Amino acid sequence: MADTLPAAKAEKIFAVKGMNDILPADSSRWEWFEQHVRELMDAYAYRNIRTPIVEHTQLFVKGTGETTDIVEKEMYSFEDRLNGEQLTLRPENTPGVVRAAIEHNLTYDGGKRLFYMGPMFRHERPQRGRYRQFYQLGAEALGFAGPELDVELILMVWQLFQRLGLRDIRIELNSLGLPPERLAHKAALVTYFEQHADALDADSQRRLRTNPLRILDTKNPAMQTLVQGAPQLLSFLQEASLAHFETVTSLLTGCGVPWRVNPRLVRGLDYYSHTVFEFITDELGAQGTLCGGGRYDGLFEMLGAKPTAAVGWGMGIERVLELLQVQGVVVPRPTPDAFAVIPDAKALPVVMRTLLTLRNFGVNVQMHAGLAEGFGSMKSQFKRADASGARFALVFGADELAQNMVTVKSLRDGSGAQTLQPLSDVLQWAPTLQSRA
Repeated sequence: MADTLPAAKAEKIFAVKGMNDILPADSSRWEWFEQHVRELMDAYAYRNIRTPIVEHTQLFVKGTGETTDIVEKEMYSFEDRLNGEQLTLRPENTPGVVRAAIEHNLTYDGGKRLFYMGPMFRHERPQRGRYRQFYQLGAEALGFAGPELDVELILMVWQLFQRLGLRDIRIELNSLGLPPERLAHKAALVTYFEQHADALDADSQRRLRTNPLRILDTKNPAMQTLVQGAPQLLSFLQEASLAHFETVTSLLTGCGVPWRVNPRLVRGLDYYSHTVFEFITDELGAQGTLCGGGRYDGLFEMLGAKPTAAVGWGMGIERVLELLQVQGVVVPRPTPDAFAVIPDAKALPVVMRTLLTLRNFGVNVQMHAGLAEGFGSMKSQFKRADASGARFALVFGADELAQNMVTVKSLRDGSGAQTLQPLSDVLQWAPTLQSRA
């Protein structure tokens, strides 16, 4: 018989560049953050909305902007092989939320306060705080025209960062006014930059023809002096726009929230109006914008619906979690209330029945697993119990089971105290195990 060749070793498959696994050691930070978010959203009466990850490409061309870097360079778009539709992995979620509100007529009976958390996708060079699959938290208030909603959304972010224990974050504000005011400002910008065309870099030369407001966002150090001298939009605002902005700033001041005007803070799309804002840290280098938002009263109409007021914000979750680490904020690690030590496989029927009762009561219990290896020594099991972080060990030894009892041993207070508890009356002693009580 001919010799058989050894099977080829299977090639390992790795994650797509810029799309990261979130492992259990890190996911507890995410869950802690998400719990704070849900509590805060409940406090403000914002309700969760979950939209598809895949949308029609045209939604983002209209809703994000045909001349933006996102649409021009960064979207993951493809053709559906079955029907030829042009589809895109969502690069942001505000257009999807507005699309859902229009499609399901959400605002027919009044304004809606909504929030979302989920993955977004942009094809850009992965770097610190910037990934190809990244996660955003966002809040959108649809159908509310007043400046008090602008303030509510800013206060929400401010309060979230306070609850998380973050510090040294500044709020920058600006007003984009109304479309006629922006048109006048845009014309003044074009005139100004055309007079200094030789000083514009290639990116700004392109933006001058497509979206001159975005020149104000340039990070090119050589252009900072030129941009500082550009006409400011605030100088073109009329009475109604100034009153809206004045209400926003006075309400923030009245709530004790610090802010400052940044005249270079802009949005380059026509459907934005009035307030824009960002929350910024200096501790994450170039990726220092933690959250950005503003009023986008024209987006509903641009997507085919009747004019509807809207304001919202989006927050990069990875950046916030990184700042927590940079600032040394301690995030509690989830631990079980108890760890079940099982010296013998014969105890399993009683153990699993008892643990089921405890878990139904609300006690978190980690069970030692080792039937295939003979369960291991008591010493090794107690090491695992200690490593789990549990406050108590539940010992289901032969002596205990002969008495229909279990030993409850303290692991955290240094006393090593232990008591025998009856298995016939689990619910009477279960509350003593709850570390969260």
